[in-house]
Amino acid sequence: LYYHGEPISVNVHVTNNSTKTVKRVKISVRQYADICLFSTAQYKCPVAQLEADDQVSSSSTFCKVYTLTPTLDKNREKRGLALDGKLKHEDTNLASSTIVKDVTNKEVLGILVSYRVKVKLVVSRGGDVSVELPFILMHPKPVEPPVSRPQSAVPEMDPPIDTNLIEFDTNISQDDDFVFEDFARLRLKGAVDDKDEDC
Repeated sequence: LYYHGEPISVNVHVTNNSTKTVKRVKISVRQYADICLFSTAQYKCPVAQLEADDQVSSSSTFCKVYTLTPTLDKNREKRGLALDGKLKHEDTNLASSTIVKDVTNKEVLGILVSYRVKVKLVVSRGGDVSVELPFILMHPKPVEPPVSRPQSAVPEMDPPIDTNLIEFDTNISQDDDFVFEDFARLRLKGAVDDKDEDC
């Protein structure tokens, strides 16, 4: 599994038991687009290539890691290439691999995209050897922002009502000698006493 823009390391290990010499190593990443509609067609397009003049003589071994990065930037002019999005948009990538849950189902319709790394050994006097290895190319899972409670703007409220029933003035200074006990009692009883007096 590789993500778009991530380099792909290809570890090539060759044991040459033949009498021929390997002259070159060709490595490519290929995109396969199978169009399954009313008729079927397959497009294959190399999206990253590398050719090395590494030689492997007869009865010897060779091991080397090659790195390729398949990107749209190097493949904009190619035809038959499957993309995620439109070619003119900046955030467009090569198409992600199609993941089919039921491979045996032959009635799958659409464009099925897959990728393979191909390693080809060019051998002297013919008889080239190649091997392909499939892999999945896709977008990484989007980073989810940490779950936090949105800080709602606390509306400005009036200052709290003072529940001191003895003193009416909440900004009382220590010099006041007045005590309003009678009025405080009326505030406590409120309209209940007023109704009794009216009877």
